[in-house]
Amino acid sequence: MKTVPRITPEEAAAMVKDGDVLMAGGFGMTGNPVHLLHALAETSTGNLTYIGNNVGEPGLGGGRLLRNGQIKKAIGSFFTSNPEAVEAAQSGEITVQLLPQGSLAEAIRAGGAGIGGFYTPAAAGTVIAEDSETRLINGEPHVFVPALRANVAFIRARVADTAGNLAYRMTEQNFNKAMATAADLVIAEVETIVPVGELDPNHIHTTGNYVDYLVQAHTTLEDLGSSASVAASGKKVDDDRMNMARRALAELKRGDVVNLGIGVPTLVADLITPEHQIILHTENGMVGVGPAPQKGGAMEYPVNAGKQPVTALPGSAYFDSADSFAMIRGGHVDVAIMGGLEVDEAANLANWAVPGKPLLGVGGAMDLASGARRLIVTMTHTDRNGNSKIVPVCSLPLTAVGVVDMVITELAVFTYPDDKLTLIELMPGATLDEVRAKTTATFIENLT
Repeated sequence: MKTVPRITPEEAAAMVKDGDVLMAGGFGMTGNPVHLLHALAETSTGNLTYIGNNVGEPGLGGGRLLRNGQIKKAIGSFFTSNPEAVEAAQSGEITVQLLPQGSLAEAIRAGGAGIGGFYTPAAAGTVIAEDSETRLINGEPHVFVPALRANVAFIRARVADTAGNLAYRMTEQNFNKAMATAADLVIAEVETIVPVGELDPNHIHTTGNYVDYLVQAHTTLEDLGSSASVAASGKKVDDDRMNMARRALAELKRGDVVNLGIGVPTLVADLITPEHQIILHTENGMVGVGPAPQKGGAMEYPVNAGKQPVTALPGSAYFDSADSFAMIRGGHVDVAIMGGLEVDEAANLANWAVPGKPLLGVGGAMDLASGARRLIVTMTHTDRNGNSKIVPVCSLPLTAVGVVDMVITELAVFTYPDDKLTLIELMPGATLDEVRAKTTATFIENLT
């Protein structure tokens, strides 16, 4: 069996040419090939097209390349987590191509499989798909997404053998596994290199025929950024938010596979007990998500889609982002609970673009909204200025069209029987007059 050459980060960086398309694995800073990216940041190589879920954090990973001005274009799903990326996009220093997270993962997998592209319902009817080919499949609009390939892929694995076979650690598979297949030159940064034969063939995630070079580098807490410690991921908790979380939990059934968005939905996880028998899914590659640990971070635990360290319950499993979104699009997630900026009378959802800010962070919301069997939206009834968020027609960029099943606010619960926005319940302390006064949408009242 072949032996894959072992090189230094500096030697790896020298293989990237000016103007290359570069893929970089990782979700946030978890599973991020930070040492390779930092070595590249020490070179004069520029005009790069950077493909990744995000561009690292300020000064970390791809964030260091960004700070140096080495990136001319970024293709990914969530850039708002790095304020320097937002500034660079606003100033025109970089151009940005935004893809739903599931479409990004599948586009990379398609590139590695020799497939030219695919059709997906995610983003249909939204601003992201305005310039995309759209066709009806089984009566539903689907958007065409071209495959993605790169000149070079920097990926991160937990362990490699000398033949280049790779095994990833917990949620560190994320985009790494697909990226290993979708580039002309693949360089894997790994924690440990063992002799060929020491890895159990059943536990190998990426086979050595995809890998051209190995770089051994050890992760430190500093490399993990905001995921280094659970202490950095505090939650906002108050009575209204907990009431919404409890009401959402009441909608879940034993055995449900449930995805929780950021904000109020994350509070639902703290209310789930083993007796509920609810299986939590996170789009960066895990089912069986448990509560946050008391201490520690991504060095010891997996992370969820909010980049927060979590525990793994008995029976949990890890996989990559492409498989995770295949679960979502394939209808294998029973319920998605996510926040909202606006919901309208036609069950349309807007929850990813804030007025006056660049469209730089859709994440997995579009895939989940269109793919989960049931969508529950938890949000405050009005915005900071007192304007209703339950409106006749959404004015903000849409996340998905006609997908909302239930809306839970601190004042009321709405559903859509017969496709009509219907008030079915008042929340603790709320009055019908208050709901009427604070809702601009027309709704049917069916209180019991």
